[in-house]
Amino acid sequence: MNANVYFAHPQAAWERGTNENANGLIRQYFPKGTDFANLTDRDIERVMLRLNHRPRKCLGFSSPDMVFFQEMKVALMT
Repeated sequence: MNANVYFAHPQAAWERGTNENANGLIRQYFPKGTDFANLTDRDIERVMLRLNHRPRKCLGFSSPDMVFFQEMKVALMT
């Protein structure tokens, strides 16, 4: 897979906009201070599936899983 890789500077949250946005989405399900030791794999998987099926503005209102599978389909055809 031909992909560009970018690294943000430590302690520079503004360089990781989509990452910080994803953190906010995760916090809707797991508020700050949540003890992850008390969560099951199923709890985390449920949230992961919800977030991966959620349309995102930055993806043209497609969901991350939809974009991923479209890209994989193109990659496999070439």
